[in-house]
Amino acid sequence: MQNVVERELEVKLVLSPERSLPVPARLSYITADPYAVHITFHIGSEAPVHWTFARELLVEGVFRPCGHGDVRIWPTKTRNRQVICVALTSPDGNALLELPSTAVAAWTERTLRVVPPGSESALLGLDGALAELLAPMPADDLWLSDPWSADDPPEAES
Repeated sequence: MQNVVERELEVKLVLSPERSLPVPARLSYITADPYAVHITFHIGSEAPVHWTFARELLVEGVFRPCGHGDVRIWPTKTRNRQVICVALTSPDGNALLELPSTAVAAWTERTLRVVPPGSESALLGLDGALAELLAPMPADDLWLSDPWSADDPPEAES
């Protein structure tokens, strides 16, 4: 069974220290992809912008700076409100976003209740898939059997 935890929210796209634009966004967590979080930005273009990154990054980023490369997250206070900053880098450009801290923390907590940390791999079915891959096939009996049958003893060495 697949569960989805979603949250619509308004984020701020930071253009400069003095100016930002509101951007509708959706946070999504899907148990079929238990290590990832998905964020979709509706920026008024033909298609929304999608980003996917490690849930662990967002969990940690609520409390302290983390990440490197394409996704960096840190908590801060701006204009007397707590926010989570998310810096995104791609070949198409960079974006700095401010997400409401309380909403992100509550949503992240919901994802942790649905799939507790450390239990993600059980949802992927890796154990079953690996067992299926390693299960002996009927033809394997030929390879696993004793090459010297009881009817045909090995020749004595000289």
